[in-house]
Amino acid sequence: MKKTLIAAVLLILAGGEISVNAVDKNLMKATFAGGCFWCMQPAFEHLHGVVSATVGYTGGRTAHPTYEEVCTGTTGHAEAVEVVYDPARISYDALLDAFWRNIDPTQADGQFADRGSQYRTAIFYHSPDQKRLAELSKEKLARSGKFSRPIATEITPASVFYPAEDYHQEYYKKCPLQYKAYRAGSGRQSYIEKTWGGGEH
Repeated sequence: MKKTLIAAVLLILAGGEISVNAVDKNLMKATFAGGCFWCMQPAFEHLHGVVSATVGYTGGRTAHPTYEEVCTGTTGHAEAVEVVYDPARISYDALLDAFWRNIDPTQADGQFADRGSQYRTAIFYHSPDQKRLAELSKEKLARSGKFSRPIATEITPASVFYPAEDYHQEYYKKCPLQYKAYRAGSGRQSYIEKTWGGGEH
């Protein structure tokens, strides 16, 4: 296990794409779209049991899309984060909880200041069990009375995930001042604080 995790880290540092089966058969994938992927990567990277969180594009029609192409809203892709995690250390339910706490699930036209289908919220499930848990989680949130509007987040099968350009990976670490200004200026930070309390999750 230790050797395979080290191999995964080395592969990430080398800029390679992780194949879960090639790294460790016990690791699993989860994919979420929550608007600007800069803000979604730290939400998962900081969780105990998450091996990696990679930002990229999924759910669209164009093969190997660029950031500029996705930004037009014509490729069908959503900005997303692909999470590789160890289910023995963190549950899929815990990942779902982190997802809900970092988005506005009632916004259907994007997220916060970012509008367009490329900023939609979605859960891309990789197995029937993930689909079941996602649907239960969505239903629970809808019944919680926390929101006055319907939950707009899609639950859809996972498709090809294309990692984003390197400068987008861990943007919050590379450009912390710009990231914090964007997170606050977009309205995401204040929404999370008002809805869930506390600071960044």
